[in-house]
Amino acid sequence: MSENTTQVNARRLLCPLPVIRTQNAIKELNEGDLVVVTCTDPGAKQDIPAWSRINGHHIEAIEEQDDEIIIRVRVGKYDTP
Repeated sequence: MSENTTQVNARRLLCPLPVIRTQNAIKELNEGDLVVVTCTDPGAKQDIPAWSRINGHHIEAIEEQDDEIIIRVRVGKYDTP
């Protein structure tokens, strides 16, 4: 099984849009895939990990480069009701 990496551009978007963009991307992916979210809203450093934890995904890394925050999310099992 090969891993997909999806880039999410959430630059210049404020809460809750970085989380919504992340959620929308993950809905299209499989367990084990990677989402790399690039954002500028400092609140995303707490919001995306909290959303990920609630939904069974794993934060691999949070990095800051210049004015950008890069969050790597490993897709967990996505349960649909």
